[in-house]
Amino acid sequence: MKEYSLGNSREQVYDLFPERRIKMLQLGEKHLAAVRIGERVFVFQAHCPHRGASLVQGNINGLNEIICPLHEYRFDLTTGSIRSGSCGDLEVYKTAINPDGLKITIP
Repeated sequence: MKEYSLGNSREQVYDLFPERRIKMLQLGEKHLAAVRIGERVFVFQAHCPHRGASLVQGNINGLNEIICPLHEYRFDLTTGSIRSGSCGDLEVYKTAINPDGLKITIP
């Protein structure tokens, strides 16, 4: 298990991740995507498990789901469970915003 830190404060994390704007991250050898919704940052695999479309170009709906831009499959950002479509679940990673910044845990 590996833990990564981004930012040095809660405010810096909010600046790094503007509300609902999906960003690409590289942590070690993993290419991931991240989005902040309110006071939570969700980190997930950067490509759809169905056909590999870039989820950085996807959309976030009001149910905290990422919508793939290719076939509009929907994935729950908290659990990674597929909500619409037929493929495997999305890999999601544990995150925590604290006074020292953002912590991301990669198993």
